[in-house]
Amino acid sequence: MEQMILKGAELIRSSKNILVFTGAGISTESGIPDFRSPGGIWSRYNPSDFYLDNIISSESSRIKYWQMSCEYYQVMKKALPNPAHLALKRLEDTGRLSAIVTQNIDRLHHRAGHSPDRIIEIHGTAFLVSCLSCGEIYERDEIEERISTGEMPPYCGKCSGILKPATISFGQAMPEKEMNEAIMLAMQCDLCIVLGSSLVVYPAASIPEYAVDSGAGLIIINRDGTPLDHKADVVVNDSISKIMQAMV
Repeated sequence: MEQMILKGAELIRSSKNILVFTGAGISTESGIPDFRSPGGIWSRYNPSDFYLDNIISSESSRIKYWQMSCEYYQVMKKALPNPAHLALKRLEDTGRLSAIVTQNIDRLHHRAGHSPDRIIEIHGTAFLVSCLSCGEIYERDEIEERISTGEMPPYCGKCSGILKPATISFGQAMPEKEMNEAIMLAMQCDLCIVLGSSLVVYPAASIPEYAVDSGAGLIIINRDGTPLDHKADVVVNDSISKIMQAMV
């Protein structure tokens, strides 16, 4: 493992344009459970209730969706950046980091102090709420306050449309602007670092592939193996915080 850390450190040192791709694994080290892990959200809720079509067509599905989302939001709201997030902030401070493309909706990269314009949230954020009809955007805590007074499910105060956290649900299209920007940066970077992603959820998982296919080096740090391990220069299956601190 020490050899892999040294090799990763050398790749970081010799790179000038680094793209970081993060998944749920970096957030679990801040106490945010992975949806798919034992005891995670999907062990207590039925994911089929949360497809966009069901959210739109069924008020009972909307109620279940908001119950799940509120529970998860409270955990995210209390979570703090861990040493891996802070190591990435140090990497940004060196001038080598072009962007962080994240599948996470918890805003821990923001709380670690990164420049917001260097964070690309391809699955959206749980800290904002949007109206599916008129597009009005609300701060999440405003909607949480309305829910706490009994408004369940909440509706848009402007047009009475359906409200949903500004995250990407099953069956919902990925944000075109964010995906295009992520792909462009992946094709331009000279090193891609994958942290805490199984690289099985597409199209998000295609981002590191664009980097490798364009000639970039690849570091993967994840609890388990990924389908892209065979193309990586460095693969470490261990704590992201421990390894990233050591490499940076």
